[in-house]
Amino acid sequence: MADAGHLARIFRALSNPNRLRIYAEILKNAETKLDVGCGCHLSDIVRSLRSLKIGSPTISHHVKELVSAELITAEREGKFLVCRINPKTRDLARGLFG
Repeated sequence: MADAGHLARIFRALSNPNRLRIYAEILKNAETKLDVGCGCHLSDIVRSLRSLKIGSPTISHHVKELVSAELITAEREGKFLVCRINPKTRDLARGLFG
């Protein structure tokens, strides 16, 4: 179980509707693949969330907030940013999203 400070960072990160959508999309992508280490390119997320109508710099900011809350990991692979659910918080996320 996460401590109160970490839970506060998680809830603060997920309190933004756009970050919540981005996180839910990464979680959905991770859950639909058998490989636990799978990731999704940020560009795939942006394409699947066209309704956000926000620019790339804003999406990058949201990703940084999710990384800071330790909900996801993000690493560069060439020109792509690959986002993965952080294994440390995977069970917590499953509990929150049922």
